[in-house]
Amino acid sequence: MTSSAGSSCTSTPRQKQRRSSRRSCHTPGRDSQALSALGDFQTLPLEIFQMVLNYLSVKDISMLSMVSKTISSRLINYISTSSGTRRLLLQDFHNPELPGRKGASILEHYKSLGLLLKRCTLLLPTRDRLKYVHKVLSGVSCFKLNGCASPLHCLGLQCYGVFLQILTAGWDELECHRVFNFLWELSNLARKVQTVVSGKPGSARRLELRIRLYCRGVLLWPGSQRSDSAFWLTRILKPWPMVNQARLLYIIFGPVSSLDGHVVWQKMIEGPTDESSLKGLADAIKLLYGTEAREWTADDVISLVDELSVVPQEWLMENNARLLLLSGNSICFTFLASKAVNGRAVELARLMVFMALVCEKDLYCMDWAVKMMQKVCKVFSTAWERNNFLQCLESTFARMLMDMLQAVLAGERDEEDSSFLNLFHLVNAQANFHKEILYLAMGSSSST
Repeated sequence: MTSSAGSSCTSTPRQKQRRSSRRSCHTPGRDSQALSALGDFQTLPLEIFQMVLNYLSVKDISMLSMVSKTISSRLINYISTSSGTRRLLLQDFHNPELPGRKGASILEHYKSLGLLLKRCTLLLPTRDRLKYVHKVLSGVSCFKLNGCASPLHCLGLQCYGVFLQILTAGWDELECHRVFNFLWELSNLARKVQTVVSGKPGSARRLELRIRLYCRGVLLWPGSQRSDSAFWLTRILKPWPMVNQARLLYIIFGPVSSLDGHVVWQKMIEGPTDESSLKGLADAIKLLYGTEAREWTADDVISLVDELSVVPQEWLMENNARLLLLSGNSICFTFLASKAVNGRAVELARLMVFMALVCEKDLYCMDWAVKMMQKVCKVFSTAWERNNFLQCLESTFARMLMDMLQAVLAGERDEEDSSFLNLFHLVNAQANFHKEILYLAMGSSSST
């Protein structure tokens, strides 16, 4: 037994030779598998392979990355080389047309680059993908919040945004949270946002502009789907108290100067504004009120609109009314109904009169305002509350007409003769508003 045990535990020289030959054949086998994954490219030296890539479009390189893991790893190495960086990280962000490629925009180039890096890093964890992408893009100054000296005339942040949009398309919500946290920390946005929402409006104008451009270009890229925009806008706003959310919403979507791009804080206070100044804010409110924004309740959005109407001071009522009209029927009715439920009949009546005025000025159908008033009347729990609201409505019409008439008679005129124009619009608004009510009442009586 001892002898057999000894023979089983010892190896003959021939057995050792066979084992060593098996070991020596193992590594070449792996190498041959890696080479076979390269296909016809295995015959090319690495330098020649990279020279070939210079003749391929970014879309073609992106397709090539899907051939095998080996080729993908070679492409990752190529992207990190100086020639790959020069080839792929175009930085002519102040010229929308790519040199030498007629009609090809730099935005399309970064869409293709986003898809390339998405495919090359497909097997990496999210954290490692983000680190790699940051390493590749870190040398592009125009991708940074304070990186460009002329941000209003630069497409850098938009290119970064469309790149990230393609890169993260299809990622689940947890991964997108990680992307946001990564960008938030990378740009030190928390401290910067804290500065602009807690300080006096306009005291950090350049920083306000930078935050606006970064959020709109990188996180809220215009081509995004509504669900994606709702997600990113929620991430931007939710960390802050409601009063700061309203301030930040105004910074990102409020009116800006056509001369220097800075936020115009007094626009809603000094006089009636136009639709273009309010459209961005209205679209953002509709987005948060829609089904895509799951983390927002109707009460949240109503509170946000209320806070927004006093940023930086109380708005003119006409601007409040115009914002509500642009925000759509649902949010408009919910806002008005909340006033009715809370017994704020006088405020509700003033808002309703200004809605009629906006309908007249902006050429909306006046029957919309009448039907909205009819819906709001159904919210009141008693006939007395409804009749009190209607009385407040008529009193508001009369008081505003008298005030405007007094201003005209006192000769308070400017270059545009706005006092007379306001009186003209309000008289027509009242006439058309009551005409629609008469049509509604006579139609009901004739049908009975």
